[in-house]
This record gives sequence, C-alpha cells and structure tokens, in this order.
Amino acid sequence: MSVELPFAPVDSVIRRNAGGLRVSAEAAEELARRIQEYGARLAADAAETATADGRKTLMPEDFDTEGVRDKDELELPVAPVDRIARLDIDDSYRVAMDARVALADILEAYADDVAAAAATLARHADRRTIKAEDVETYFELRQYY
Repeated sequence: MSVELPFAPVDSVIRRNAGGLRVSAEAAEELARRIQEYGARLAADAAETATADGRKTLMPEDFDTEGVRDKDELELPVAPVDRIARLDIDDSYRVAMDARVALADILEAYADDVAAAAATLARHADRRTIKAEDVETYFELRQYY
C-alpha cells in the first residue's frame, strides 16, 4: 500500500508535539502510514452509516464529529485526505468537501495524540530524536488499554 499523505505535514505535526526533540524521517513516514490506515477505516465506517441512511455521499456527521476547524487551520492537506477516504470504499460513494475537512481534522487530532506519546517515549528512552520505533511502541502499548 502506497502512502497517500505527504510526509512534510506529518513531520510538522510531530515537531509541534516534540518539545525540542528531533524527528527522524522514518517516524514521519510511520505516522503517515498509521494515519492513512486509521482514516481509511473511519471512512469505511462512515460509508456504512451513509448507506444505512440511504445516501451515497459521506457527510461530516457520518464521522461522529461536532465542530470542525476551518481547513486553513489544518496542517494536513485535504486532497490527500480525500484519497485516503476512498481507499476502502466503493467508487460509487462521494465525499462532501466538509466531510473531507472533518476527516482531516480528526486525523490531525489523532496524529497530535500519537506524536505527543511518541515524544514521551523518546524522552523515556533518553533519546533526543523521535524514531519510528516510538510510534510503533505507542501502538503496541495502546492495544493493552
């Protein structure tokens, strides 16, 4: 599976949570991959909700979100998020622009949470660089909670 999300905005999200730590390119790549998997899963669930409502267009409410930031306030670009949304759903579905923005907002909040935890794990390991293994460790630990 190719990663649709550019690494640069993901790197920016990690850096804003890094608190002075460096960020490896592999950490940004791993987080981008995880964001993509999560986004595709959310879109597939949203498509099921839309289908149950008799619609073929995904709307923001299908993502169970209230109050979405303006797309200009987001670090993650909307176009790749649209491609992520379409990875695991049928081509007959449409994704409304405000649904794309809602998904980008959700994914950015998700990325912030993971990045902050990865920074904590790097500090705990007494390193000055956040590595892909910190992102991977976060997900390994998360499965137990």
